[in-house]
Amino acid sequence: MIKLNRLDGTEIYLNSDMIEIIEEVPDTHITLSNGNRYLVREPAQLIIEKIVLYRAGILRRGDSNSRKKYLKRSLAKSYLPSFSPE
Repeated sequence: MIKLNRLDGTEIYLNSDMIEIIEEVPDTHITLSNGNRYLVREPAQLIIEKIVLYRAGILRRGDSNSRKKYLKRSLAKSYLPSFSPE
């Protein structure tokens, strides 16, 4: 969801996946895929930047390097199989 401001100053949150068209004529009109239209204060370029930042944040959270490790390095050796000589 991205935060935008209507012309009267109230804040709205739009699902960026539902945005179909963004028009500047001179106010910014956003048309969603369900047919709803919204007039907002932000220019189209700023809305596009907000969408890109929102999606980049989602990808960053899903990055495999940022996941927590289940085993600490100090404990990892205790989970390895041990072989005793016979």
